Amino acid sequence: MIACIMSLALVYSRTNDGIHAPLVTVEVNLSNGLPYLSIVGLPETAVRESKDRVRAAITNSRFEFPNRNITINLAPADIPKDGGRFDLPIALGILAASGQIPEQALADYEFIGELSLGGLLRKVNGVLPTAIRAHQAKRALFVPEENADEACLISELPVYTADHLLKITEHLKGITPLVPYQLKNGVQQRKYAVDLNEVKGQFQAKRALEIAAAGGHNLLMIGPPGTGKTMLATRLATILPPMTDQEALEAATLASISQQGFDAQQWGVRPVREPHHTASGVALVGGGAKVRPGEISLAHNGVLFLDELTEFDRKVLDVLREPLETGKITISRAARQASYPAKFQLIAAMNPCPQGYDCDLKDHCQCTLEQQRRYRSKLSAPFLDRIDLQIEVPRLSQVDLQRPEQSDSSTTVRQRVIDAFDKQHNRQGSSNRFLSHHAIEKYCGLSSQDEALLAQVMERFRLSARAYHKILKVARTIADLAGSDTIRTVHLTEAVSYRSMDRLIAAQSPASVPTSRF
Repeated sequence: MIACIMSLALVYSRTNDGIHAPLVTVEVNLSNGLPYLSIVGLPETAVRESKDRVRAAITNSRFEFPNRNITINLAPADIPKDGGRFDLPIALGILAASGQIPEQALADYEFIGELSLGGLLRKVNGVLPTAIRAHQAKRALFVPEENADEACLISELPVYTADHLLKITEHLKGITPLVPYQLKNGVQQRKYAVDLNEVKGQFQAKRALEIAAAGGHNLLMIGPPGTGKTMLATRLATILPPMTDQEALEAATLASISQQGFDAQQWGVRPVREPHHTASGVALVGGGAKVRPGEISLAHNGVLFLDELTEFDRKVLDVLREPLETGKITISRAARQASYPAKFQLIAAMNPCPQGYDCDLKDHCQCTLEQQRRYRSKLSAPFLDRIDLQIEVPRLSQVDLQRPEQSDSSTTVRQRVIDAFDKQHNRQGSSNRFLSHHAIEKYCGLSSQDEALLAQVMERFRLSARAYHKILKVARTIADLAGSDTIRTVHLTEAVSYRSMDRLIAAQSPASVPTSRF
């Protein structure tokens, strides 16, 4: 029987609560009585099952499992705990309470990791939020080897890693000290395998894509199948400005707490999410019993591409309206509430009519006007109002397809985008898409002639006040790309030209049916 030097041991760990990682103190108490192990503190199933994994891991690591009454408290008790991340701190707490490792050696560390029955450490999700908070608490962090690269993204945080419970205990006992882990190859700059100049023709669409990238605007592309809409959308990431360290940290944190986890080699790479049109509203905005982030949050500071837009359920698309405006989503459930950032750039593509294939956006469509109106009414007016740029992507002729492409490469376009992006942030501290009403009045002033022109456009297409402001923001971005300090007529007229859905609906709506119903 092992003499019990300490009957109570404290081990620091953390749980995941949305994008936060609140501290969890694992309290292990050994007392006389019948041998029994209980875990309290609002543990969920995976945590309750850890007692069997921990028992086998301790025994198979050549330690003695205490034959006493063991109570494990995960404090605070009002925060749910789930997953296998508490296996390691629970095992260390039992060993410290039974005197097999020094309890005082645990005070400067935080521990997370799942244990196999043989004592091996296994990967867990949500390491990055834990690393952030451990650094703020000025404690070192122990993680499984597979999580080490992710934890090391937090500079100046001492990260220790091991593949087995024995190595950690030998470090704590001072037998074989471990050294802080360092990234072996560093974070490499990603090189994209695609380029914008691979898209034949479609110069107006490429121009719209450049404007969208420079100002952070949302973009809708309308055209028959096979005209290059998907190619254009997948190349947007190649011309976007680089992420700041704060943006990269936010995106990495959201990926870390998701089911897929985070790859450290994706640090600083803007996320691109492409959900299928069968995705539900919960899949897009997030939710579930554990309130996980959805596609819009996983696309934070990146791109959300919705192909075949009209195939999405209308109710599913309408749940995007608030995040498109606010840049965040708050998910409320009966017992839980979580807020996630969702500042994504929406790129969408759709066919111009139900039949689609033979339609060339001119006079070859075999659908009736009523069929076209019914098809486009799948997109609500409030949703369309939030899309800054709406362009047509027509079918290319055989001559255009065979002609050598002479458009700018992604590298050239990206430099123009960065110049315009820097100009916006130096002027107002944000992209033009997020200009406030006061900033619009300050930076998007028009001449009296241009004001009259925009008033005619508003009346002709029956545009809302939101669409009015969208046009001004796009015009401001076009002026920035041109290096102009003021919005001129040429910039305004180009911005107005990127309202294809408004023109299509206005042109095909009978006089007896008001266009506002769309």
